[in-house]
Amino acid sequence: MAIVIVGAGIGGLTTALSLHRAGFRDIAVYERADALRPLGVGINLLPHAVRELTELGLGERVERLGAAPGTLAYYNRYGQQIWSEPRGLDAGYRWPQLSVHRGRFQMELLAAVRERLGADVVRTGHRLVGVHDGVARFATAAGEVSVAADLIVGADGIHSALRRQRQPDEGEPIWNGLTLWRGTARAPGFLDGRTMIMAGDAEQKFVAYPIGPGVINVVAERRGPGFAGPNADWNRTVDPAPVVALFADWRFPWLDVPALLAAADEILEYPMVDRDPIDTWTHGNTTLLGDAAHPMYPNGSNGASQAILDARTLAFHLATAPTVRAALDAYAADRRPATTALVLSNRRQGPEQVMVLARERAPDGFAHIHDVIPPDELTEIATGYKKAAGFLPADLNERASLTPTVFSGVLP
Repeated sequence: MAIVIVGAGIGGLTTALSLHRAGFRDIAVYERADALRPLGVGINLLPHAVRELTELGLGERVERLGAAPGTLAYYNRYGQQIWSEPRGLDAGYRWPQLSVHRGRFQMELLAAVRERLGADVVRTGHRLVGVHDGVARFATAAGEVSVAADLIVGADGIHSALRRQRQPDEGEPIWNGLTLWRGTARAPGFLDGRTMIMAGDAEQKFVAYPIGPGVINVVAERRGPGFAGPNADWNRTVDPAPVVALFADWRFPWLDVPALLAAADEILEYPMVDRDPIDTWTHGNTTLLGDAAHPMYPNGSNGASQAILDARTLAFHLATAPTVRAALDAYAADRRPATTALVLSNRRQGPEQVMVLARERAPDGFAHIHDVIPPDELTEIATGYKKAAGFLPADLNERASLTPTVFSGVLP
């Protein structure tokens, strides 16, 4: 069975590796960029995603790329703790949570694809023009190229050409009025050196976590006019000084926020955008995956993890269903309701809702958080998000593997 994957990001490359692990061999990945480079800043891979990478034989390789946080803690804009919980192995998972540089992680996936599937499997400089009757057409420097396939997977991101063909009236991504500034800084650790912190509320927020020895990923966020709109360049470098100034008073006993922002190598500006969930990902022999299917706000650190789960789930059903159509239906039934719920939850701040509530109920700070938010309410928010995202420790640890052991007639 010939399979074409559009996009060589995290979702597309993990799909290639997952399909190969499931027994498929006629796979090609087409990437619009002329060359793949380690772009971006830090991301988090949650334990459910690390489980899938481990079952693909990549666990140790990815662990070497970054850091494994042991704690996630939320604070208000005065540095007062709202909620803290263990993460990864410290929380009882069988797999860690990993904080890595997105570009380095993508390059590791690319290396694994070339090792296992062949050096020419990923073909750069191919921009998808359209798909008709099982044939994908790509624009290249040498002219248009047509590729016939039994299955075409659109893993081409939030500006997916395949999604645009299927949803021609959708328009641009939806901006919620928040702008994010991201970077990495070489700086000493804070707290115990293994904590991911989020401080602030729905109007302004700061996030920091280590992604390697002496390297801290930083994210600043602010709502308001005059910042990036939905069409901003996702890799636009900006002057850090105005961003640092927004956080001039955010100096906590355990962290100097403006100093850490000022130490970043560069600051990249992003609009916080997503898209409305759609009713179907599948049309004929095509389907969507990752940000092409369900772009979501980064609340809860779930974007890359959900793309990895998509990839593994799609490969599992293709290997075990009797037909391609049955596999695509099963994939969508598993993944579309779950990711729709996450998109909508993230619009309500996801697990970061605790910071919003603290601001609403105690805008000038508090003597003790339980005077503001009862402990049961805090626990319910944290647990509810893990359940929706598919990484409650007991459920994940006991869930059946997505590596197929019984194969169907779909395989060649």
